[in-house]
Amino acid sequence: MTATRPLPRLDADNRFFWTGGADGQLRFLQCEDCKRFVHPPRPVCRYCLSERVMPTVVAGTGVVDTYTVNYQKWHPAIEVPNVIARVAIDGAPGVILTTNIVGCPVEAVDIGDRVRVIFEQHDDVWLPLFEK
Repeated sequence: MTATRPLPRLDADNRFFWTGGADGQLRFLQCEDCKRFVHPPRPVCRYCLSERVMPTVVAGTGVVDTYTVNYQKWHPAIEVPNVIARVAIDGAPGVILTTNIVGCPVEAVDIGDRVRVIFEQHDDVWLPLFEK
């Protein structure tokens, strides 16, 4: 059996997020009443308590808010060193996604870098990762 990254458990509230990479789209819940974005996914807007939250496609770009370089091999399928970053998502005010920056040397990543989403497929899950 080949090792894989730890995968999230899909449910009715988060399936849209973890499967959006199948069509190359990054989606977050947006409240239809107050227009704010809600992440992590939940069935009720945390701002106005509306139940009218819908998956909304965003640009899939953002800015590295902060990051760390991980040297600990805590899972056999994840190469080290790797960059764990918080990415402020363009077009989704208040949404900061914890993810990995891939496709470049770890020393090339810095706060303020512009990044774009790519997806890594594992079974039915498409993990949103970012590259410079």
